[in-house]
Amino acid sequence: MGVITDNLDLWWEALGGTLVLFFGGGLIALVLGLIVGAARVSPVPIARAVGGIYVNWIRNTPLTLVMFFFAFCLPILVGQRLNYTLLAVVALGVYTATYVAEALRAGINTVPVGQAEAARAIGLNFGQVMRYVVLPQATRSVVPPMMSVLIALMKNTTVAAGFSVVNLGTIRAALSERGENALVVLLWVMVIFVALVLLLGWLQRHLENKWRIAR
Repeated sequence: MGVITDNLDLWWEALGGTLVLFFGGGLIALVLGLIVGAARVSPVPIARAVGGIYVNWIRNTPLTLVMFFFAFCLPILVGQRLNYTLLAVVALGVYTATYVAEALRAGINTVPVGQAEAARAIGLNFGQVMRYVVLPQATRSVVPPMMSVLIALMKNTTVAAGFSVVNLGTIRAALSERGENALVVLLWVMVIFVALVLLLGWLQRHLENKWRIAR
């Protein structure tokens, strides 16, 4: 326990960095993923094509390369230096959005086609059909895969450690400079990640139980 109690300042900073990356990237991923997922099932061919290109291009690119682009290429393109933490949040959000979009698309496909057709028959446009009929039902079925995506996002935050962004992935190097045992530090990092993942698992079960009753 001395590894933690003697270095609380570094542990809080690292945990805070991980949570910033997780919540910031998760928010971007959910919003962007919702847009892309809707585009993937849109009746407009151009929207479907753009959504498909985005998903297949970004999802098949390693996260490290996506992070590299935002950390080193984007500042050159805009002509000014940008905050690495902000860039890492955006990179994680853009990358994770592809998985969110596919999870939503799979959930949307579980909704009977007849319900969407009936909604359009009473005069609702595509946006209204998605908002009032399809998405409320699809959301219930995408809770498990969506939580898997968020768990992956939690673990992917450590990739930002390679780009000078403080998080739990950088704590080993920081504590090694203070003479702490690297193996013990990594074991504690593992314990923290297991606790965070268990918390997400509890949230998943809570949402599943809540919405199962709502049916």
